[in-house]
Order: sequence, then C-alpha cells, then structure tokens
Amino acid sequence: MILVIAEKPSVAQSIAKVLGATSRKDGYLEGNNYIVSWCVGHLVGLADASSYDERYAKWRYDDLPIVPEEWLFEVPKDKAQQFKILRDLMKDKRVTELVCATDAGREGELIFRLVYHKAGCTKPFKRLWISSLEDAAIREGFNHLRDDSDYDKLYEAALSRSKADWIVGINGTRLFTTLCKKKLVVGRVQTPTLAMLVEREGKITTFHKEKYFNIHVEKDGLTADMEKIKTVEEAKTIAAACDKKQAVISSVRKETKTVNPPKLYDLTTLQREANRYFSFTAQQTLDLVQSLYEKKLLTYPRTDSQFITDDMEGTARQVIDIICRKVSIFDGIRHDPDMKRIINNAKVTDHHAIIPTVQLEKQDISELPESEQKIIRLVAMRLLSSTGEKHIYDETSVTLSCEGYDFKTKGKTVVQEGWKTIKQRFKDSLKTKDKEDPEKVLPAVNENDILSPVSASVTEHYTTPPKPYTEDTLLSAMETAGNDEFDDDTEKKGLGTPATRAGIIEKLVKSGFIERKGKSLVPTKDGNNLVCVLPEQITSPTMTAEWENTLMQIERGNADADTFLKGIVQMTGDLVKAYPFLSDAEANRFESGKEVIGKCPRCGSPVYVGKGNYYCSSKECSFCMWEDNKFFASKKKKLTKKIATELLDKGWCRVKGLYTPKKPQLYDAIIKLDDTGGKYVSFKMEFEK
Repeated sequence: MILVIAEKPSVAQSIAKVLGATSRKDGYLEGNNYIVSWCVGHLVGLADASSYDERYAKWRYDDLPIVPEEWLFEVPKDKAQQFKILRDLMKDKRVTELVCATDAGREGELIFRLVYHKAGCTKPFKRLWISSLEDAAIREGFNHLRDDSDYDKLYEAALSRSKADWIVGINGTRLFTTLCKKKLVVGRVQTPTLAMLVEREGKITTFHKEKYFNIHVEKDGLTADMEKIKTVEEAKTIAAACDKKQAVISSVRKETKTVNPPKLYDLTTLQREANRYFSFTAQQTLDLVQSLYEKKLLTYPRTDSQFITDDMEGTARQVIDIICRKVSIFDGIRHDPDMKRIINNAKVTDHHAIIPTVQLEKQDISELPESEQKIIRLVAMRLLSSTGEKHIYDETSVTLSCEGYDFKTKGKTVVQEGWKTIKQRFKDSLKTKDKEDPEKVLPAVNENDILSPVSASVTEHYTTPPKPYTEDTLLSAMETAGNDEFDDDTEKKGLGTPATRAGIIEKLVKSGFIERKGKSLVPTKDGNNLVCVLPEQITSPTMTAEWENTLMQIERGNADADTFLKGIVQMTGDLVKAYPFLSDAEANRFESGKEVIGKCPRCGSPVYVGKGNYYCSSKECSFCMWEDNKFFASKKKKLTKKIATELLDKGWCRVKGLYTPKKPQLYDAIIKLDDTGGKYVSFKMEFEK
C-alpha cells in the first residue's frame, strides 16, 4: 500500500476522494491500495533550549550563546496523538512506499521531512507537487509524482531557516530580556521589520511642516499654476504683477501614453490590494485565500510568481469565460483575452500566479462567506485586467507665460479605456469608493493663443510628513528591503517570504511592539525602546534580506547551508560578547512604574505586584501567583509580598504559623515553588530536619 501524507485534514480528504480511499479510520482514510493521512501543521519542531540542558530553563546571560551541537526535535503534547498515528502507519508492514503531499513549498517540505525522520522511517517516498486541489490537478500530480531527491535542497533551505531563526531568536531574546529585565522578543525577520516601522514613526514625529504658496492664473476654464513659492510676499508680488494682465500660451505639448495591464497576483500583491480595498490584514487575506484553495476555487496561495506557464493557457481561457458568466460584477462584459501578457515559463519556479479555478463553474458564489466573495471578485478582476487591452491616453502639457513668469498645467484625454474598464467595474461594486482625483480635461488651446485678461490668486499650503505604514505599504517595503544593496542580477527576496510576512506582522502585534490604529501600523513605546537598545546588525533590513537571499540560493543549490549557519552562529556570538551589560539609561527604558518583586522563573521577565496577585510582565507568559490560592488557604495563610519575593529569589521560603486540621497547634515549614509551567503555579511543603 502507498501512504500519502498531506498537511491538513481538508486537503487529505480532497486527495483521498480522488484516489478512492473512502474508508474512514482513526486519523486517516483508506482504500484502493492507498492510506491518506495528515500532519495538522507542524507536528515536529526544534526542541526548546531547556531540552539540551536543565540549566537553560532559567534565563541567564552567563549561559549565552546557546548553540546546539546536535539538534533535537520534539512533538508538541497537543499533537502527539496524530504523530503516533503517522508513525504507526509508516511502520505498518502493508505500507511499502510514501507520497509527500504537504503544501508544495519550503515549509510544507519541512513539515513532512521532520515527521519522516522523527518517526525513523526509511521507506522510499515520492513528492506530489501541485498548485490546485481540483480533482484533475490531483490526478495529474499523481500521474507525474517526482523523486524525493528533487527537493532535498528545498528541505535543506527550510531546515536552515528554522535553525537560523532558533539561534537568533533564543539568544537575542534571552540576551536583551536579561539585560533590560523585560521579555523582549528578538527575531531574524521581525526585528528589522519593527525597525522600519520605528524609523518611519521617527520621521513623522520629528517632521517640521513648512508653509509654501501656489499661484494660479485662470481664464476661460484654463487654470495654470506656479508651485512651491517659499514666502507669501514673493507669491503676492507675482500674483499682483499678473492679475488682469495678458498671458500667452507659450507651449502646448501633446504626448500619447500607454499604461500596460497589471501582472497577475502573487501572494504579496494580493495581500496589499485586499488591505487597500477591504482593510483586510495580511493574515486575514492569507487565511481567506488558503480557505478558497482548500475549497478548490483558487490556486496555491503561497507564491511569489505573477505569471502562468504556456501549458495553462487553455485552462486560463476557460476560467476567464467562467468569470464573465459567474461573477456578477463582470456579467455581460465583452473580453477578448491577450494571453501572451500573463504567460512566462521563465518567471514561474515552484508555483504560478494566483488565479481562480474551473471549479468556479460549479460554485454558487453567493453561498460563500462575504469575505471570501470579496477575494474571489478581486482575483477575478485581476485575471481579466491582466489579459485586457492597454489603457491609452493623450497627456497635454501647457505652459502659459505672463509678465515674464511661467505657469504650467496638464490634462488627460482617454483614447482607449482598455483594462481600466474592468477595474472600474470592480471599484464601482465597492461600498467604499476609492478616492482618486478625477482626470483633468483642458479646453482646446494652441501655441501663441492670447488670454486676456487673466485673474491671479494665491493659495497657502504646508508640506506633509511621511504617512504611517499600512499593511499594504509595509508589505511592499518588506518585499523590497535591502534591494538597493544587491546587484541587478541578484534574486531579491527582501524581508521574509510571501508565505511568512503576514505571520511576522501578527507576531509584532501580539508581542505588543506594534499596534493597529485604523489602517495604520505604528510602533508602541516598547517597540520604539526595543529598536533603540538593539544593535544595527539585528535591526538592519539589508543583512536579513541578504540572509533571505542566501536561503533561496541554498534552495537552488547555489549556496552552502553549513556556511550560512556558521555565519549566523558567529554573528550571534559576537552580539553576546558585545553586550555584557547596558547603561542604566538603556536598561531602564522599559520601566513601567509598577512594583517589581523578582524575575519570572519561566521567562526571566520582571514579576509585578498586581491586585491580589504577582504576575509576569510578559504578555506571552502565563506565570501568576495569587494571594488567595488553595495551597495557602488550606493552611489559613496568604501569599504575602514578602513570601512571594523570597520564592522568586531563592525558590523557597520559611513560613511560620501554618494550620492543619489534623493537629491542634500551628506549625512551621519550608514552602517551595514547584512550578511546572502549567496554567496554575504549584507549591510543595518540606520540614526542616
């Protein structure tokens, strides 16, 4: 029998249906000589630092840097049952070979291989590599299964990425948490991303607006301008000189311009536009596109390509025909697609661009959740736009001379709407209309025409600061970070990958380093402080972009994984040596004004005195000791601040006057902190000998 392992239950069900594995079992499906099971995401991951040595359970500067000689992998407790099912299936004597059917990308490869190795499996396996979950695509994929060795380099890159993130994350987080006495999350990609937000916020807060003046002359519907005059006196002098005087058209230049159709969507451009039109976060868009992929309505979402291959032309034409009939906002539109604009085999590596599938024919789109309908309409609009005609317009530039001064204006006349007709159909369907300046139409004028008399006026304006990042603009900045530092022939990847950028943004929000204000993303006080105390090598987008590029080169077989990781280890070791301490001013940046009674035994962050409790300051840590808890209440005692402080400092405290119903008199004992990392903190009692 052949064991097929997918990434998610829903994907496994789609595959099992095509293969005829219809008999449901505990954690898998079986039939027609196939067993189909699933991983539920990352079943196996890199072990925590404490798995290498018990002393790493506590966070201390002296233990850094932590770099494993032999890497350990573990199965999270909540996923142990599914791992056991897969391990048992791999060992099943009926199973002679496997098919890796996890998502066709870097992380999907890592998910399968770690389970395969952790289970100790040595049976041969093939790779299913598809970009759609349609029945036909699955059948085609199984008819052309690929050798596992074709993806060894992809796995190598994925594992290198995982180890690099572990080294930088574990050491950077522990280093600056112990120095600043507050849980500070440091990451290979998320810290440079935070630094970009902090830099933008700094430019906004330090911006000094400057006043300037524009002068306008007008006659018979033609208005021309002179802009950015620095003083009101100069502006008024020029306006007074021109008002009620004769002007002449000194130049009329007409130029025909063309706007080519946009490319198809890759994940990042789709996330950007979904944020712009619908205010979806990058993560929401990824979740929606993933859901539509699993419903077989869209192709694979985690792609960085904006083209399809020539063998897909027939399918794409079929999809375009379906869109024009099934997507109501395009109903009745006449569309003769220019397919050559979206086909480029050389620009498609692992996956092609995101487009709808022919499964749309069978789907009542109105039955989908509204958010998924929006994504379908957006992706459909892009496919039609990308295969549409060019948008052509005439741009007329006019210069008007008056009293020795030149005033300029521009106007547009559309020659061919082209693909913008499709985009306008989409925009007209939105409840919130896109705010775009209407195209300025100029009256007919010729060179040497005389306008007399003209009226002149002055308007006051101010320079504006840079705008805060939105998810749209931040994703764009992440995509191009560090590109200026690379050669033109370098495959640029920026910060993160299309598949990981949404998660990076969400981690920064969850950690309390950035927050959403409307559509804007802004750093918090802690986010600003973190970037201020970190060295440039950690916050530099250029360095991280270089790492991302190296990972891609490893994937392509053009770089060495060991050399890459040695560089990461060297950088991390240098960082630890460079920061044995911080100045008081730097270390105290994160003072909250709350009373601190010790360090959290779980993560090393400060423990605050709260209302009836003593709790860890880190939002990601659940450590909390309550004054009134079952252990102390049973002994008719309260967990006082003095006792809590000693427990945090030494791990134990001598307590007098404890009560037990078994004896008439009170007694003394040593109370020990017996924290196992669960929801509640435990204590145990010992008697002095």
